[in-house]
Amino acid sequence: MTVSAAAPARAGVGLKAQHYEDILGQRPDIGWFEVHAENYMGAGGPPHHYLEAIRRDYPISLHGVGLSIGADRPLDESHLQRLKVLNDRYEPGLVSEHLAWSSHGGVFFNDLLPLPYTGEAVAHVSEHIDRVQSVLGRRILLENPSTYVSFEVSEMSELDFLQAVSLRTGCYLLLDVNNVLVSATNQNFSAEDYIDAFPMEAVREIHLAGHARDRDDAGNVLLIDAHDRAVDDKVWSLYARSIARAGMTPTLIEWDNDVPAWKTLFAEARTAERIMVTQYALQAEMAHAAAG
Repeated sequence: MTVSAAAPARAGVGLKAQHYEDILGQRPDIGWFEVHAENYMGAGGPPHHYLEAIRRDYPISLHGVGLSIGADRPLDESHLQRLKVLNDRYEPGLVSEHLAWSSHGGVFFNDLLPLPYTGEAVAHVSEHIDRVQSVLGRRILLENPSTYVSFEVSEMSELDFLQAVSLRTGCYLLLDVNNVLVSATNQNFSAEDYIDAFPMEAVREIHLAGHARDRDDAGNVLLIDAHDRAVDDKVWSLYARSIARAGMTPTLIEWDNDVPAWKTLFAEARTAERIMVTQYALQAEMAHAAAG
């Protein structure tokens, strides 16, 4: 590897096969790339050929979608070992997973499914994270989910759950701002209050994405975490609010479906970086004025 593994406090994008040639041909001024770990768990072939070439010039992060951290069953050890191989091979700056479950009884689902926020769930999620961190030899990041329903049996808020797991395991957190807006809209709570209360001291990465709008059976607005369009203005506003608290933080543009041309995705990353720098400078100026 010829560049540092650490993901810089800049904007990055999810790496897509459609953009391999653009990236290698243009060598764009972008902070880093993120890949879905499961897309690179084969031994070789074109995906690794391109990822190795891109990793020589850019830091990367691994974002897992298949460990099923929230499942009420032991982790799939073969899957975890494949993740370790990737971690050792590419030396990613960050490794993250979702607070969700996606498999049961040997059946894998296409969705990241929610779990109740209980003390028992804190214990088994923490046990899974401890195992992952032990195998990888590093701290991972846990991402807040996008949700459409809540469980009556939940004993604590999502924020309390995330903080409890982070404190218990030492894992970091990945703040997905689009997920915050999706969940807040669908469940009728304040996205701003959620951002204001989020444990930013544990955040090491932020995600931004687009969402689709629909209506539920009662005619209420329903947001779907679609990752198929540009970042919404409300998400940009919540992102600026997040940076005001978190400071300069590696920020990813997620665009997984209906993937656009490279220049469109790159422009989204540039917007994120402008907001990050502007908001950070504003907070520094305010702090300086207060100190003076």
